[in-house]
Amino acid sequence: MIKLHDLEFEPFISEREITKSIERISDKLNQDFGDKKPVFIGVLNGSFMFASEVIKRFHGDCEISFVKLGSYEGTESTGKVRTLLGLNQELKGRSVILLEDIVDTGNTLVEIDQILKKAEVEDYKVVTLFYKPEAYKKNIPVDYIGMEIPNKFIVGFGLDYDGLGRNLTQVYKRKENKMTNIVLFGPPGAGKGTQATILKDKYNLVHISTGDVFRYNIKNQTELGLSAKSYIDKGQLVPDEVTINMLKAEVEKNEGANGFIFDGFPRTETQADALEDFLESKGTMVHAMIALEVEDNILVERLLERGKTSGRPDDADEDVIRNRIKVYYDETAILKNYYQKQDRYFGVDGVGSIEEITERLSTVIDKLMK
Repeated sequence: MIKLHDLEFEPFISEREITKSIERISDKLNQDFGDKKPVFIGVLNGSFMFASEVIKRFHGDCEISFVKLGSYEGTESTGKVRTLLGLNQELKGRSVILLEDIVDTGNTLVEIDQILKKAEVEDYKVVTLFYKPEAYKKNIPVDYIGMEIPNKFIVGFGLDYDGLGRNLTQVYKRKENKMTNIVLFGPPGAGKGTQATILKDKYNLVHISTGDVFRYNIKNQTELGLSAKSYIDKGQLVPDEVTINMLKAEVEKNEGANGFIFDGFPRTETQADALEDFLESKGTMVHAMIALEVEDNILVERLLERGKTSGRPDDADEDVIRNRIKVYYDETAILKNYYQKQDRYFGVDGVGSIEEITERLSTVIDKLMK
Protein backbone atom coordinates (compact mmCIF):
# COMPACT_ATOMS: atom_id res chain seq x y z
CA MET A 1 0.00 0.00 0.00
CA ILE A 2 1.23 3.52 -0.82
CA LYS A 3 -0.18 6.98 -0.21
CA LEU A 4 0.03 9.84 -2.70
CA HIS A 5 -1.27 13.16 -1.42
CA ASP A 6 -4.57 12.28 0.28
CA LEU A 7 -5.28 8.98 -1.52
CA GLU A 8 -4.24 5.40 -0.82
CA PHE A 9 -3.28 3.02 -3.62
CA GLU A 10 -2.79 -0.74 -3.63
CA PRO A 11 -0.64 -2.91 -5.95
CA PHE A 12 -2.40 -3.76 -9.21
CA ILE A 13 0.02 -4.68 -12.04
CA SER A 14 3.55 -5.92 -11.36
CA GLU A 15 6.69 -4.71 -13.13
CA ARG A 16 7.10 -8.23 -14.56
CA GLU A 17 3.63 -8.15 -16.15
CA ILE A 18 4.33 -4.70 -17.63
CA THR A 19 7.65 -5.86 -19.08
CA LYS A 20 6.05 -8.91 -20.71
CA SER A 21 3.42 -6.69 -22.36
CA ILE A 22 6.07 -4.27 -23.63
CA GLU A 23 8.15 -7.09 -25.08
CA ARG A 24 5.13 -8.53 -26.86
CA ILE A 25 4.23 -5.13 -28.38
CA SER A 26 7.86 -4.49 -29.35
CA ASP A 27 8.19 -7.83 -31.14
CA LYS A 28 5.09 -7.04 -33.19
CA LEU A 29 6.32 -3.53 -34.05
CA ASN A 30 9.64 -4.93 -35.23
CA GLN A 31 7.80 -7.36 -37.51
CA ASP A 32 5.50 -4.68 -38.92
CA PHE A 33 7.78 -1.63 -39.11
CA GLY A 34 11.37 -2.93 -39.01
CA ASP A 35 12.11 -1.82 -42.58
CA LYS A 36 9.92 1.34 -42.76
CA LYS A 37 11.95 3.89 -40.80
CA PRO A 38 8.93 5.05 -38.79
CA VAL A 39 8.53 8.16 -36.67
CA PHE A 40 7.79 7.30 -33.04
CA ILE A 41 5.70 9.96 -31.30
CA GLY A 42 5.45 9.70 -27.53
CA VAL A 43 2.56 11.68 -26.01
CA LEU A 44 3.70 13.46 -22.84
CA ASN A 45 3.64 13.42 -19.95
CA GLY A 46 2.48 9.90 -19.24
CA SER A 47 4.10 7.92 -22.06
CA PHE A 48 7.75 8.69 -21.30
CA MET A 49 8.53 5.39 -19.51
CA PHE A 50 6.53 3.20 -21.89
CA ALA A 51 7.89 4.98 -24.96
CA SER A 52 11.51 4.62 -23.89
CA GLU A 53 11.07 0.88 -23.27
CA VAL A 54 9.43 0.31 -26.67
CA ILE A 55 11.87 2.44 -28.63
CA LYS A 56 14.99 0.85 -27.17
CA ARG A 57 13.67 -2.55 -28.25
CA PHE A 58 13.10 -1.39 -31.85
CA HIS A 59 15.80 -2.82 -34.14
CA GLY A 60 15.30 -0.75 -37.31
CA ASP A 61 16.04 2.88 -38.12
CA CYS A 62 13.57 5.34 -36.67
CA GLU A 63 13.03 8.93 -35.64
CA ILE A 64 11.61 10.01 -32.30
CA SER A 65 9.64 12.96 -30.98
CA PHE A 66 8.00 13.56 -27.64
CA VAL A 67 5.04 15.86 -27.95
CA LYS A 68 2.26 17.55 -26.02
CA LEU A 69 -1.12 18.49 -27.40
CA GLY A 70 -1.38 22.26 -27.44
CA SER A 71 -3.28 25.09 -29.07
CA TYR A 72 -2.66 28.59 -30.34
CA GLU A 73 -4.83 31.42 -31.60
CA GLY A 74 -5.32 30.96 -35.33
CA THR A 75 -6.63 33.23 -38.02
CA GLU A 76 -9.45 30.87 -38.93
CA SER A 77 -12.99 31.48 -37.72
CA THR A 78 -12.66 28.72 -35.14
CA GLY A 79 -10.01 30.72 -33.28
CA LYS A 80 -8.22 27.78 -31.61
CA VAL A 81 -5.85 25.66 -33.69
CA ARG A 82 -4.69 22.36 -32.18
CA THR A 83 -1.09 21.35 -32.69
CA LEU A 84 1.56 18.92 -31.43
CA LEU A 85 4.10 20.90 -29.42
CA GLY A 86 7.63 19.51 -29.74
CA LEU A 87 7.23 17.85 -33.13
CA ASN A 88 10.45 18.26 -35.11
CA GLN A 89 9.86 16.01 -38.10
CA GLU A 90 8.06 16.54 -41.38
CA LEU A 91 5.36 13.85 -41.30
CA LYS A 92 4.01 13.97 -44.86
CA GLY A 93 4.22 10.52 -46.40
CA ARG A 94 5.72 8.97 -43.25
CA SER A 95 4.69 5.98 -41.15
CA VAL A 96 3.92 7.18 -37.63
CA ILE A 97 3.72 5.11 -34.43
CA LEU A 98 1.81 6.97 -31.74
CA LEU A 99 2.79 5.83 -28.23
CA GLU A 100 0.26 6.38 -25.45
CA ASP A 101 0.55 5.30 -21.83
CA ILE A 102 -3.20 4.75 -21.52
CA VAL A 103 -6.31 5.01 -23.70
CA ASP A 104 -9.50 5.65 -21.77
CA THR A 105 -11.88 8.37 -23.00
CA GLY A 106 -9.98 8.76 -26.28
CA ASN A 107 -10.42 12.54 -26.37
CA THR A 108 -6.72 13.11 -26.99
CA LEU A 109 -6.71 10.56 -29.81
CA VAL A 110 -9.50 12.41 -31.60
CA GLU A 111 -7.45 15.62 -31.57
CA ILE A 112 -4.24 13.92 -32.69
CA ASP A 113 -6.07 11.96 -35.41
CA GLN A 114 -7.14 15.24 -37.02
CA ILE A 115 -3.63 16.69 -36.77
CA LEU A 116 -1.95 13.64 -38.34
CA LYS A 117 -4.45 13.45 -41.18
CA LYS A 118 -3.91 17.14 -41.89
CA ALA A 119 -0.16 16.47 -41.93
CA GLU A 120 -0.80 13.88 -44.68
CA VAL A 121 0.98 10.98 -43.00
CA GLU A 122 1.08 7.79 -45.07
CA ASP A 123 -0.35 5.84 -42.16
CA TYR A 124 -0.25 5.81 -38.37
CA LYS A 125 -0.82 3.23 -35.67
CA VAL A 126 -1.93 3.76 -32.09
CA VAL A 127 0.08 1.84 -29.49
CA THR A 128 -0.92 1.89 -25.84
CA LEU A 129 0.32 0.12 -22.75
CA PHE A 130 -3.04 0.22 -20.97
CA TYR A 131 -6.51 0.23 -22.51
CA LYS A 132 -9.86 0.73 -20.75
CA PRO A 133 -12.53 -0.77 -23.03
CA GLU A 134 -15.34 0.31 -20.68
CA ALA A 135 -14.34 3.96 -21.01
CA TYR A 136 -13.36 4.09 -24.70
CA LYS A 137 -16.28 5.11 -26.94
CA LYS A 138 -14.42 6.60 -29.94
CA ASN A 139 -14.11 5.12 -33.45
CA ILE A 140 -10.35 5.48 -33.88
CA PRO A 141 -8.71 2.01 -33.91
CA VAL A 142 -6.26 1.16 -31.12
CA ASP A 143 -3.87 -1.10 -33.01
CA TYR A 144 -1.46 -2.44 -30.38
CA ILE A 145 -2.57 -2.97 -26.79
CA GLY A 146 -0.35 -4.02 -23.92
CA MET A 147 -3.17 -5.00 -21.60
CA GLU A 148 -6.84 -4.30 -21.13
CA ILE A 149 -7.77 -3.10 -17.66
CA PRO A 150 -11.02 -2.22 -15.89
CA ASN A 151 -12.05 1.41 -15.58
CA LYS A 152 -10.00 2.01 -12.41
CA PHE A 153 -7.95 5.02 -11.31
CA ILE A 154 -4.31 3.90 -11.62
CA VAL A 155 -0.86 5.40 -11.04
CA GLY A 156 2.70 4.32 -11.79
CA PHE A 157 4.84 3.66 -14.84
CA GLY A 158 4.29 7.19 -16.15
CA LEU A 159 0.77 7.71 -14.79
CA ASP A 160 0.31 10.16 -11.95
CA TYR A 161 -2.04 11.47 -9.33
CA ASP A 162 -1.68 15.23 -9.17
CA GLY A 163 2.01 15.05 -10.15
CA LEU A 164 3.06 12.09 -8.01
CA GLY A 165 3.58 8.43 -8.89
CA ARG A 166 4.99 8.62 -12.41
CA ASN A 167 8.33 7.13 -11.32
CA LEU A 168 6.83 3.94 -9.83
CA THR A 169 7.95 0.85 -11.74
CA GLN A 170 4.73 -1.04 -11.10
CA VAL A 171 1.12 0.09 -11.30
CA TYR A 172 -1.17 0.75 -8.35
CA LYS A 173 -4.93 1.22 -8.31
CA ARG A 174 -6.89 3.54 -6.08
CA LYS A 175 -7.94 1.72 -2.93
CA GLU A 176 -11.65 1.30 -3.44
CA ASN A 177 -14.25 2.50 -1.02
CA LYS A 178 -17.05 0.02 -0.46
CA MET A 179 -19.75 2.42 -1.53
CA THR A 180 -22.97 2.01 -3.50
CA ASN A 181 -23.82 4.99 -5.70
CA ILE A 182 -27.11 5.20 -7.58
CA VAL A 183 -28.48 7.62 -10.14
CA LEU A 184 -32.24 7.55 -9.46
CA PHE A 185 -34.62 8.70 -12.18
CA GLY A 186 -38.35 8.70 -12.64
CA PRO A 187 -40.89 10.82 -14.55
CA PRO A 188 -43.11 13.31 -12.69
CA GLY A 189 -45.58 11.37 -10.56
CA ALA A 190 -43.52 8.15 -10.46
CA GLY A 191 -42.91 8.45 -6.71
CA LYS A 192 -39.15 9.00 -6.99
CA GLY A 193 -39.03 11.41 -4.04
CA THR A 194 -40.88 8.98 -1.77
CA GLN A 195 -38.66 6.07 -2.77
CA ALA A 196 -35.45 8.11 -2.41
CA THR A 197 -36.39 8.91 1.19
CA ILE A 198 -37.12 5.26 1.98
CA LEU A 199 -33.97 3.93 0.27
CA LYS A 200 -31.60 6.42 1.87
CA ASP A 201 -32.80 5.33 5.30
CA LYS A 202 -32.90 1.63 4.48
CA TYR A 203 -29.35 1.53 3.08
CA ASN A 204 -27.87 4.46 5.02
CA LEU A 205 -27.13 6.39 1.82
CA VAL A 206 -26.87 10.14 1.32
CA HIS A 207 -29.62 11.56 -0.91
CA ILE A 208 -28.35 14.43 -3.07
CA SER A 209 -31.14 16.26 -4.88
CA THR A 210 -29.89 18.77 -7.44
CA GLY A 211 -32.89 20.99 -6.79
CA ASP A 212 -32.29 21.01 -3.04
CA VAL A 213 -28.58 21.69 -3.54
CA PHE A 214 -29.31 24.66 -5.81
CA ARG A 215 -31.85 26.11 -3.39
CA TYR A 216 -29.50 25.72 -0.42
CA ASN A 217 -26.55 27.37 -2.15
CA ILE A 218 -28.64 30.26 -3.51
CA LYS A 219 -30.44 30.84 -0.20
CA ASN A 220 -27.18 30.81 1.77
CA GLN A 221 -25.40 32.94 -0.84
CA THR A 222 -22.44 30.59 -1.17
CA GLU A 223 -19.89 31.38 -3.85
CA LEU A 224 -21.37 28.65 -6.06
CA GLY A 225 -24.92 29.80 -5.25
CA LEU A 226 -24.15 33.38 -6.25
CA SER A 227 -22.54 32.14 -9.45
CA ALA A 228 -25.61 30.02 -10.30
CA LYS A 229 -27.99 32.87 -9.47
CA SER A 230 -26.13 35.24 -11.79
CA TYR A 231 -26.98 32.94 -14.72
CA ILE A 232 -30.55 32.25 -13.57
CA ASP A 233 -31.26 35.98 -13.20
CA LYS A 234 -30.23 36.47 -16.83
CA GLY A 235 -32.49 33.64 -17.96
CA GLN A 236 -29.48 31.52 -18.89
CA LEU A 237 -28.70 27.88 -18.18
CA VAL A 238 -26.31 27.32 -15.29
CA PRO A 239 -23.03 25.96 -16.76
CA ASP A 240 -22.21 22.31 -16.07
CA GLU A 241 -19.08 23.33 -14.20
CA VAL A 242 -21.08 25.21 -11.55
CA THR A 243 -23.59 22.37 -11.11
CA ILE A 244 -20.84 19.75 -10.93
CA ASN A 245 -18.89 21.74 -8.35
CA MET A 246 -22.02 21.97 -6.18
CA LEU A 247 -22.42 18.19 -6.36
CA LYS A 248 -18.74 17.65 -5.58
CA ALA A 249 -19.06 19.87 -2.52
CA GLU A 250 -21.99 17.77 -1.27
CA VAL A 251 -20.00 14.55 -1.72
CA GLU A 252 -17.01 16.09 0.07
CA LYS A 253 -19.26 17.03 3.01
CA ASN A 254 -20.13 13.36 3.43
CA GLU A 255 -16.69 11.76 3.30
CA GLY A 256 -16.96 8.17 4.49
CA ALA A 257 -20.61 7.74 3.50
CA ASN A 258 -21.91 4.29 2.51
CA GLY A 259 -22.90 5.77 -0.84
CA PHE A 260 -25.09 8.31 -2.57
CA ILE A 261 -28.43 8.56 -4.33
CA PHE A 262 -28.05 11.19 -7.06
CA ASP A 263 -31.43 12.72 -7.85
CA GLY A 264 -31.78 15.02 -10.87
CA PHE A 265 -28.14 14.61 -11.89
CA PRO A 266 -26.57 13.89 -14.33
CA ARG A 267 -28.71 15.27 -17.17
CA THR A 268 -26.20 15.10 -20.03
CA GLU A 269 -23.36 12.82 -21.12
CA THR A 270 -20.90 15.58 -20.22
CA GLN A 271 -22.27 15.66 -16.68
CA ALA A 272 -22.23 11.85 -16.52
CA ASP A 273 -18.56 11.79 -17.60
CA ALA A 274 -17.70 14.45 -15.01
CA LEU A 275 -19.45 12.47 -12.27
CA GLU A 276 -17.60 9.30 -13.32
CA ASP A 277 -14.24 11.07 -13.25
CA PHE A 278 -14.93 12.62 -9.85
CA LEU A 279 -16.12 9.40 -8.23
CA GLU A 280 -13.21 7.50 -9.77
CA SER A 281 -10.83 9.90 -8.03
CA LYS A 282 -12.59 8.91 -4.80
CA GLY A 283 -12.07 5.23 -5.47
CA THR A 284 -15.68 4.53 -6.43
CA MET A 285 -18.17 4.87 -9.29
CA VAL A 286 -21.82 5.12 -10.29
CA HIS A 287 -22.98 1.53 -9.88
CA ALA A 288 -26.38 1.91 -11.54
CA MET A 289 -28.95 4.19 -13.05
CA ILE A 290 -32.30 2.98 -11.71
CA ALA A 291 -35.41 4.40 -13.38
CA LEU A 292 -38.99 4.00 -12.22
CA GLU A 293 -41.10 3.12 -15.27
CA VAL A 294 -44.78 4.10 -15.30
CA GLU A 295 -47.21 4.48 -18.22
CA ASP A 296 -48.06 8.07 -19.12
CA ASN A 297 -51.81 7.75 -18.45
CA ILE A 298 -51.15 6.52 -14.91
CA LEU A 299 -48.73 9.41 -14.31
CA VAL A 300 -51.32 11.92 -15.52
CA GLU A 301 -53.96 10.43 -13.21
CA ARG A 302 -51.61 10.52 -10.23
CA LEU A 303 -50.58 14.12 -10.78
CA LEU A 304 -54.10 15.37 -11.36
CA GLU A 305 -55.13 13.68 -8.12
CA ARG A 306 -52.16 15.19 -6.33
CA GLY A 307 -53.05 18.58 -7.75
CA LYS A 308 -56.29 18.57 -5.76
CA THR A 309 -54.29 18.99 -2.53
CA SER A 310 -50.78 20.11 -3.54
CA GLY A 311 -51.80 23.56 -4.75
CA ARG A 312 -49.25 23.28 -7.56
CA PRO A 313 -50.61 24.73 -10.81
CA ASP A 314 -48.46 22.33 -12.88
CA ASP A 315 -50.32 19.41 -11.24
CA ALA A 316 -53.72 20.73 -12.31
CA ASP A 317 -53.39 21.03 -16.09
CA GLU A 318 -53.22 17.83 -18.15
CA ASP A 319 -51.45 19.48 -21.08
CA VAL A 320 -48.78 20.88 -18.77
CA ILE A 321 -48.37 17.47 -17.11
CA ARG A 322 -47.97 15.66 -20.44
CA ASN A 323 -45.37 18.20 -21.56
CA ARG A 324 -43.43 17.70 -18.30
CA ILE A 325 -43.45 13.95 -18.93
CA LYS A 326 -42.25 14.46 -22.52
CA VAL A 327 -39.42 16.71 -21.34
CA TYR A 328 -38.37 14.03 -18.85
CA TYR A 329 -38.14 11.35 -21.53
CA ASP A 330 -36.33 13.68 -23.93
CA GLU A 331 -33.74 14.48 -21.27
CA THR A 332 -33.24 10.99 -19.86
CA ALA A 333 -33.09 9.10 -23.18
CA ILE A 334 -29.45 10.12 -23.56
CA LEU A 335 -28.61 9.00 -20.03
CA LYS A 336 -30.48 5.72 -20.44
CA ASN A 337 -28.40 4.97 -23.53
CA TYR A 338 -25.20 6.06 -21.72
CA TYR A 339 -25.67 3.63 -18.82
CA GLN A 340 -27.19 0.84 -20.95
CA LYS A 341 -23.98 0.69 -22.98
CA GLN A 342 -22.17 -0.05 -19.71
CA ASP A 343 -24.79 -2.56 -18.47
CA ARG A 344 -25.61 -0.24 -15.60
CA TYR A 345 -29.20 0.69 -16.44
CA PHE A 346 -32.08 -0.91 -14.52
CA GLY A 347 -35.71 -0.16 -15.29
CA VAL A 348 -38.07 -0.92 -12.40
CA ASP A 349 -41.87 -1.18 -12.59
CA GLY A 350 -43.19 1.86 -10.74
CA VAL A 351 -46.82 0.72 -10.52
CA GLY A 352 -48.13 -0.74 -7.26
CA SER A 353 -48.04 0.05 -3.57
CA ILE A 354 -45.15 2.00 -2.08
CA GLU A 355 -43.98 -1.19 -0.36
CA GLU A 356 -44.09 -3.22 -3.58
CA ILE A 357 -42.06 -0.64 -5.50
CA THR A 358 -39.53 -0.39 -2.65
CA GLU A 359 -39.14 -4.17 -2.76
CA ARG A 360 -38.41 -4.09 -6.51
CA LEU A 361 -35.85 -1.32 -6.09
CA SER A 362 -34.26 -3.14 -3.15
CA THR A 363 -33.83 -6.28 -5.25
CA VAL A 364 -31.65 -4.30 -7.68
CA ILE A 365 -29.69 -2.52 -4.95
CA ASP A 366 -29.08 -5.72 -2.97
CA LYS A 367 -27.45 -7.28 -6.06
CA LEU A 368 -25.26 -4.21 -6.51
CA MET A 369 -24.05 -4.40 -2.91
CA LYS A 370 -22.94 -8.05 -3.10
